[in-house]
Amino acid sequence: MALGISGAAAYAQSPTLLKQNRDWGAYSFTGQNGKICYALSKPQQLLPTDRNHGDVFFFVSTRPNEQVRDEPSVIVGYNFKDGSTVTADVDGNKFTMFTKGDGAWVQNAAEEQRLVAAMKAGRQMTISGVSARGTQTTYKFSLSGITASIRDASGACQ
Repeated sequence: MALGISGAAAYAQSPTLLKQNRDWGAYSFTGQNGKICYALSKPQQLLPTDRNHGDVFFFVSTRPNEQVRDEPSVIVGYNFKDGSTVTADVDGNKFTMFTKGDGAWVQNAAEEQRLVAAMKAGRQMTISGVSARGTQTTYKFSLSGITASIRDASGACQ
């Protein structure tokens, strides 16, 4: 499992917006390890509201040179608590994600496609985690446009 896109890596190159589909966009760029394509969205709600969350993004990434297809991950503007997990809740279906620094990935790789399928069929996704400072954080994402953006991103990396 590659930890692929980090917050810094996402900005190191100049990604190209392929298409905006409602609340999700499809992007691509070519980095050191070849072409990377991804669907990306920002949360519609960040809790608690009295904290600086930095940039928060949810990605579904495809990296053909690493044999990675439709890998879900979340990147936040701070570090998660060491050893903590993040919960992705799609309309009541819960998935556990492990954390490393400012990112989180599906703990059981076999569950990645189940999460992506739930996202495509769902209306809303809530991501909950704990910051390195111990603050419980929650992000609410619309799933409107996710299916088209994953399709567009995957197609660009064929």
